[in-house]
Amino acid sequence: MGTEIPRSEDEISEALLQPESGKTATTTTTAADEHVPEWKEQITLRGLTVSALLGTLFCIITHKLNLTVGIIPSLNVAAGLLGFFFVKSWTGFLSKLGFTVKPFTKQENTVIQTCVVACYGLAFSGGFGSYLIAMDEKTYKLIGADYPGNHAEDVINPGLWWMIGFLFVVSFLGLFSLVPLRKVMVLDYKLTYPSGTATAMLINSFHTNTGAELAGNQVKCLGKYLSLSLIWSCFKWFFSGIGDACGFDNFPTLGLTLYKNTFYFDFSPTYIGCGLICPHIVNCSVLLGAIISWGILWPFVSQHAGDWYPADLGSNDFKGLYGYKVFIAIAIILGDGLYNLVKIIAVTVKEICSSRSRRLNLPIVTDVVDDSEASEILLVKKKRDEVFLKDRIPLGFAVSGYVGLAAISTATIPLIFPPLKWYFVLCSYFIAPALAFCNSYGTGLTDWSLASTYGKIGLFIIASVVGSDGGVIAGLAACGVMMSIVSTAADLMQDFKTGYLTLSSAKSMFVSQLVGTAMGCVIAPLTFWLFWTAFDIGDPNGPYKAPYAVIFREMAILGIEGFAELPKHCLALCYGFFIAALIVNLLRDITPPKISQFIPIPMAMAVPFYIGAYFAIDMFVGTVILFVWERINRKDADDFAGAVASGLICGDGIWTIPSAILSILRINPPICMYFGPSSAS
Repeated sequence: MGTEIPRSEDEISEALLQPESGKTATTTTTAADEHVPEWKEQITLRGLTVSALLGTLFCIITHKLNLTVGIIPSLNVAAGLLGFFFVKSWTGFLSKLGFTVKPFTKQENTVIQTCVVACYGLAFSGGFGSYLIAMDEKTYKLIGADYPGNHAEDVINPGLWWMIGFLFVVSFLGLFSLVPLRKVMVLDYKLTYPSGTATAMLINSFHTNTGAELAGNQVKCLGKYLSLSLIWSCFKWFFSGIGDACGFDNFPTLGLTLYKNTFYFDFSPTYIGCGLICPHIVNCSVLLGAIISWGILWPFVSQHAGDWYPADLGSNDFKGLYGYKVFIAIAIILGDGLYNLVKIIAVTVKEICSSRSRRLNLPIVTDVVDDSEASEILLVKKKRDEVFLKDRIPLGFAVSGYVGLAAISTATIPLIFPPLKWYFVLCSYFIAPALAFCNSYGTGLTDWSLASTYGKIGLFIIASVVGSDGGVIAGLAACGVMMSIVSTAADLMQDFKTGYLTLSSAKSMFVSQLVGTAMGCVIAPLTFWLFWTAFDIGDPNGPYKAPYAVIFREMAILGIEGFAELPKHCLALCYGFFIAALIVNLLRDITPPKISQFIPIPMAMAVPFYIGAYFAIDMFVGTVILFVWERINRKDADDFAGAVASGLICGDGIWTIPSAILSILRINPPICMYFGPSSAS
């Protein structure tokens, strides 16, 4: 798990998907009378094949981001666009050969989108960059064998088969936990689910004449930048040599002095693409966090080596500067997570109460609206409601599915993680539906899933209850159980919203989520195993630092030992940054939008505290490119920035596969391009 960045769109309401003013009655009537395929016809073999291919690609991209910087931008637009492109290309090719092909509908497009997102979502929530890898021997040794609370018996190294088994027993429960509430969440409460609504707008636009033309141009743009990114990544490899100090990834673009403090541009298409996708405030927050930490705080703390901590410690010793980096980053993450958790719960309770009040106090309007446009909107809404409610998912099926899966999981998880006893797992499954509801409702209002925050709460509680005898493994495993349920439940509700707006069957959405999750349970561990076999995962001086592995293991140790043996003044700094995160979040909420849009996001600021500033420079380059592009041609930027970013990220991600194969075969780059001072000072 890393830091998943929320979407940047302004809140999108269903009104935006209604017929635009001035359109003819014929156009709208066609939309209201549109033929909707049966739910089984919406799920096709070609769609599932494309879903598996795209799921594999996006799992690789997610692992790469998770194991390097931990920031995961939304790839939903790329999933929808590439799904449309592949199926359209396939059907067009077969048509030219004279075959009769089944038309590609927006419902099938929605199924592909749902399946792909469910698949690569497990690469994020499956813990391959956080709680699972935090259990391994390398993370244990990195923290130190003599570190209080860090015990050798609390080590479980990654294994392909047990990871697949673990995902299968925990990943499906969230899908069954809230199925009975789909009508309440989507129709009664009319939750927005901004990402789901935006995805529906995208898919609906693909299946119009003008939208299909734009989609074709976007695909060409994506393909061009994917090719450029792939060629550039291949070119960079030839100069990357042996070790971690060679090549363009270590290019001191801002000078050797700043390079030592990790301020340099490393020519990464992936991070530039992230900068193009992520909101400007996220990119600026990351850069500000890099400046505060690597530009000011760490140089200041380093000046007190020998006083605040022993000067002769290694660079990765928790009793030295490394301890400040990790624990202050944890303090900011926990401060931000706690604030948003309380905020989302408060907003959820307020909205539920107010919606009940409106239903009790407001008169029911039964008059037929005379205005033709409003009447047409009502017809479209009626059609959506009918399609959404037509294919029911029986309550008994959902309840029995949850109970059965919970029983299997309760019996199986202690076999994988012995310190996590069956009664802890059972208790988790009793309270999980309530937490899943809170997270799904909050996601519908704000588009921000707090799955990782719920996971950290479970981590602290279980680790502290189990204690020093297995508490680390038990806490990390409990984190995975809780995260999986609340994350998949929120994703499912988001997909129900997308399906509702694209006239897709709720049953096809549920089945495609099940299929996508099953794909992810196999594909996510397999693609992670490619990284684990080919690269040195967890090396703090290498490209695949797995930054959240150390952070999550330290959180588990904190739950057991408390703040034991921290460097001098480290605890005071942690308190200060924790409170600062609360205050900054509060300021973002109470100030007017004209001011709050310039206030940084603490969670984004925390990431470079531990990792370094280099990726912040790349992301800032991406945001500057987008900013200038928007000023020159706003419409062009809105239409093609996502395609450019997706192409850059996908091209670099694809190169990971041949790069990993070359590494497994022990074929090293032929050249080491290295930079150093011209003469000794």
